[in-house]
Amino acid sequence: MSQPDPGPRSPARLPAAAGTDPSWAARAEGCAQAIVDAFVGYNADFRAITRRAPHRFESRDWIGSQRDAVERIELYDRRVKQIIAELQERFGDHVRDRAMWTGAKRRFAVLIESMPDNEFMKTFFSSTSRSLFGTVGFDDEIEFVALDVDPLRGIGSAVLTNVYVNRGSLDLLFEELFADFRFKSPYRNFEKIVALTAQAVALQCQASGERRVIERVEIIRPVFYQISRAYLVGRIVGPGWILPLAIALKNTDAGVLVDAVMTTEDSVSVLFSFTRSYYHVDLERVGEAVVFLHSILPKKPISELFIVLGRARQGKTERYRELFRHLGQSNDEFVHAAGERGLVMVVFTLPSFDVVFKLIRDRFAYPKNILREEVIAKYQLVFKHDRGGRLVDAQEFKRLRFPMRRFSQALLEDLLEATAGTVHVDGEDLIIDHCYIERRMTPLNLFLRTAERQAAIAVALDYGQAIRDLAYTNIFAGDLLLKNFGVTRHGRVIFYDYDELCAVTDCRFREVPTATNDEDEMRGESWFYVGESDVFPETFINFMGFDDELRELFMKFHGEILTAAFWRGVQQRLQQGDVLEVLPYRPTRVNALGSA
Repeated sequence: MSQPDPGPRSPARLPAAAGTDPSWAARAEGCAQAIVDAFVGYNADFRAITRRAPHRFESRDWIGSQRDAVERIELYDRRVKQIIAELQERFGDHVRDRAMWTGAKRRFAVLIESMPDNEFMKTFFSSTSRSLFGTVGFDDEIEFVALDVDPLRGIGSAVLTNVYVNRGSLDLLFEELFADFRFKSPYRNFEKIVALTAQAVALQCQASGERRVIERVEIIRPVFYQISRAYLVGRIVGPGWILPLAIALKNTDAGVLVDAVMTTEDSVSVLFSFTRSYYHVDLERVGEAVVFLHSILPKKPISELFIVLGRARQGKTERYRELFRHLGQSNDEFVHAAGERGLVMVVFTLPSFDVVFKLIRDRFAYPKNILREEVIAKYQLVFKHDRGGRLVDAQEFKRLRFPMRRFSQALLEDLLEATAGTVHVDGEDLIIDHCYIERRMTPLNLFLRTAERQAAIAVALDYGQAIRDLAYTNIFAGDLLLKNFGVTRHGRVIFYDYDELCAVTDCRFREVPTATNDEDEMRGESWFYVGESDVFPETFINFMGFDDELRELFMKFHGEILTAAFWRGVQQRLQQGDVLEVLPYRPTRVNALGSA
């Protein structure tokens, strides 16, 4: 992957001799067809796993939902490895024949022309060729990196929706809607669910002070599932206006109830956040759903919409396109990201583009005692884990090529010194062999220095909630320094420094022993034995750097997370197999949508 020419590319030419070689042509045809078949198999398995979601929801099998999420994430890499092994066995010494791959790329494009989501099929082809050839930058003869192509431009059809027309009564509209989306478990008090949902939508539509006339409600036909919740996702349409609509459904012993009704761009954007686990929604054409979602969430990057729908690799392709298109349209330099320099990562950003790049240092300064492989393993854990809205989704990229002139001198010197094993110069370009790219946030410590007081209080309290939410998803951040957390545009606190991260169930939470004499209390180091997995929650407050007011408020609202008893209680529930819910919204149920 490298920086593209700004204009369209001419098609790659076949070597003259190759075109007259029948055996070469047969190999190219066979290669293209094998990759098509491999993707079709991958996609069938992907959808088969996705189709388990309704059963998981109806049977309240949340552990099964989590297993399905991991299995589906691992599926792509497994299928790419399988097709590479198949091609190696089939073509032997010819498997890296560039002429064969050039022809295979052309034939592949023809074979998939009329197939749904063929941009994703191109990504699968490119994943295969890049892995096989170890491509640095990008190679447009043997992979698809059409940077001048809009991935949504060729989508001429719309996602399947149910349309509900307002004939003068929102109650009747939502009665029809809920009647269409039924589960094996009945709704809990159907009439009240209908009435209170209609009331919530009417109130929220008038929240701006305008009198909005609702003409219709459109709901994407497949239900969206995410661990323990189901969502009806769509939009409310009136004359000259559109609002997003998401209805969260919870399955309880007493039946299905409505947990929340969301009609603002901000609230629905959080549902599709880069910090959430991927949805399981059975879509025939994923691109159609992305077009629909982008119509109600226009600030959300296309790449993130693909990712949150479970198509992480297509999301990576789109993020790459977004980045290099932007490079072609901008002239600012890559610089160090704001915040304190990390001991494990070098982090940099392009000020005009909303992501950061994280490279693992060659050596870690004291007191870090961790290996590079362990850092990579932490990021892999987060990729497959329930992020619970508190862990940033970092995409792993390999062998990127950038024009060296776009790097500030200070950053370039730092990269070549601190990450020399990963970064090297190739002519006028800089090659980055391995990095992570993730959304840029304001470091929490910097946010608190400049924020207005009410915003600082809200974020400090959300920091405490973030620690709780991470614990409920079996994550202990390890290093609770404010600099390791970021603040999103919605004011949510997110953890993004993973080198000390571990499972709550792997820790031993202890109280600090009482000193037996004054000499012990005066020591700078611990006077008692501390095991490798020992954690002392009552010491957390010492690392938070709050002023007196924030410290007092934190203790008032989150004091229990500074006790070993809290953590042992969470640990016990996790070990017993409980799934502790961390929701992307505040449950309202209009204090009980669906209650008797």
